[in-house]
Amino acid sequence: MFAVIKTGGKQYRVAAQDMLKIDRLKAEPGEIVQFGEVLVVGGDNVTLGTPTIAGASVAAEVLQQGRGPKIIAFKKRRRKNSRRKRGFRPEFTLVRITEILTDGQAPTMTASVRRENPKPAPAESLADDEAGPDEAAAVQGKVKKGKATRSAKKPAKAASSKAKKSKSGGKAGKK
Repeated sequence: MFAVIKTGGKQYRVAAQDMLKIDRLKAEPGEIVQFGEVLVVGGDNVTLGTPTIAGASVAAEVLQQGRGPKIIAFKKRRRKNSRRKRGFRPEFTLVRITEILTDGQAPTMTASVRRENPKPAPAESLADDEAGPDEAAAVQGKVKKGKATRSAKKPAKAASSKAKKSKSGGKAGKK
């Protein structure tokens, strides 16, 4: 069974378990959203809407909110010294279609439990926790001074061969 839905000014052909990138929706990951504008429902027999099918909807689970790649709009009018460069990253919502509903049914699937995936702590903070009291005090002493430890200044460069040439333009060393 498939359906054609309309969201964000675009139309999508969807079936159960399809993953879809659509324009951003106001929904948290894990929530179930319903698309009410169903234009076509197909399968054994095809039902066309005029323009939509009354009582039909498509349920989907929000998987992720994100931003797409940067799109650059560059406009130039030649010989006019006129240029314009603008860029943006379109926001999207990644959804998985759970079921196609007809006759005013409600979605049977509930929102999945949102899994917290904490990021591992950085290596520096683990090293500070595992370090002994003497090492921790030394690290705190560096922080209290307000300056991070910096490497020594680079040595001055040796005089280059160009500096040895005479300014008169003649050959050096002849008299």
